[in-house]
Amino acid sequence: MNWDALRAAGCTVRLNALLADYTTFRLGGPCPALVACTTLEQLTLVVGTLQAAQQEFVLIGGGSNLLVADQGLAQVVIRYVSDQPHIRRDGNIVSVSGSTLFDDLIAWTVEEGLDGLVYASGIPGTVGGAVAGNAGAFGRQIGDVIETAVILDPAGQTQIVPAGELGFAYRRSRLQATGEIVAAVRLHLPPGDRAALRHQRAEFLDIRRHKHPDWRALPTAGSFFKNVAPTSAAGRRQAAGWFLEQAGAQALRVRGARPFEKHANIVVRDGECAAQDVLDLARQMAAAVQRKFGLALEREVRLLGHFE
Repeated sequence: MNWDALRAAGCTVRLNALLADYTTFRLGGPCPALVACTTLEQLTLVVGTLQAAQQEFVLIGGGSNLLVADQGLAQVVIRYVSDQPHIRRDGNIVSVSGSTLFDDLIAWTVEEGLDGLVYASGIPGTVGGAVAGNAGAFGRQIGDVIETAVILDPAGQTQIVPAGELGFAYRRSRLQATGEIVAAVRLHLPPGDRAALRHQRAEFLDIRRHKHPDWRALPTAGSFFKNVAPTSAAGRRQAAGWFLEQAGAQALRVRGARPFEKHANIVVRDGECAAQDVLDLARQMAAAVQRKFGLALEREVRLLGHFE
């Protein structure tokens, strides 16, 4: 591989990188190389270079909502994330790169007096990850305000895809199955009152601080399971955390992996543990709900690599 060409384009290349350094769970083994890029141009170059070398790769963003196996990965990892937001506005249309941090986008829209995303304040990860997983909260999701997305396929070709073709559903899109990458996205956001939006953002951030751990102090990937769908025996969509609490899952622990005391659907790393321990705990938690309610919880956290 000609890593120097990627470095010359402004990408960062780290050989034998430890993936625990790039996830909010602070877990995961090594990969042959990690290539970090921030722009669509860099991303296209990296994918094209790896394709030409017939080198398999996987893509990550901010490393939230992700559990990487202890043995690591055989593929090269592309990390598409930027500390500097790449955002443009044309009236109520906002164009943003997939590498921009999701909460940076939300903060920017609030200051611009644009509504439509403030409810998601504090959700970690990138815009690309948020779109791929149709991230949301309080009954709303980012797919509601997307017009089009610039998608990069595994062969390195880009296309503009309308929102209606992205297969949005609850915490889901077609991108999770196809391996396509969200390079950029166009959003239609209605105008709002800046002062009111600032107040709402402060309230949502306060709710998140009280119910969710700070992943910098207590490593986590956020909610481990999707909420229970309305078509299930639950009758309507209900918080997975309620079922976990009722099933006694908060008493479970596997080494340093345990449910967060304020939110049963969040697994945290509180002491020595491996990625396999986290998954073992999550399986025990899901089994407890299955026994008590006959409900099969669906995992929200993405797994990378081989697990037992």
